[in-house]
Amino acid sequence: MTTQGSKRSYGDACGISRALDVVGERWALMVVRELLLGPKRFSDIRRGLPRLSADVLAQRLRGLEEAGIVRHRKLGPPSSSQVYELTPSGLALESVLIELGRWGGANGPPPTDEMGMSLDSHLVSLRTLFAPERAEGFDALVQLRFGEECFAADVGDGAIEVTRNEIAAPDATIAGDEGALLAVVHGRRDLAEAIAAGDLRIEGDQEVAARFTTLFPLPEPALA
Repeated sequence: MTTQGSKRSYGDACGISRALDVVGERWALMVVRELLLGPKRFSDIRRGLPRLSADVLAQRLRGLEEAGIVRHRKLGPPSSSQVYELTPSGLALESVLIELGRWGGANGPPPTDEMGMSLDSHLVSLRTLFAPERAEGFDALVQLRFGEECFAADVGDGAIEVTRNEIAAPDATIAGDEGALLAVVHGRRDLAEAIAAGDLRIEGDQEVAARFTTLFPLPEPALA
């Protein structure tokens, strides 16, 4: 790689290499992933990426700010916290991350028992695995509640939008353990069993909640 000022560069005019010049550093895209669902404080990003040191996170955030991908701002009262959020340029990376997630889910090495997933990565994986053909004729607002964290899943017109948000009148609410929900949508657990075990709870329209959990099949690997 060549050097441009203090930054390393591939020195290649291809759009792929120029993109990697900006987001190809280790942890950079993981930081972007943690911000896809909305603004976070520095400590919240670290909580989602526990193997990332504070110093390296500060470096990555600084680099992403310089590239116009991330910005930080101060929230109004009562919190008055400093948060980081994606710019429009950063949000445009969502489709890239979704496709990377699909490829990795189908063709990457299987996860080990030592590997974890942040809460946000569980929710982003719903976008990654969403199958529009399974959602034909399905139009619903589903509240996902994990502890104190609330997410809104809006399904309609063959698409899904997941945001960190509380819905005033959802069609159904699924609450409990995010790992249990992922196990159900992956087909590794039965929804009724997860509810009977107390790992998940459903409020509102039971059929909507049950249908929602069927919209996220695991991707098939590429043919050899």
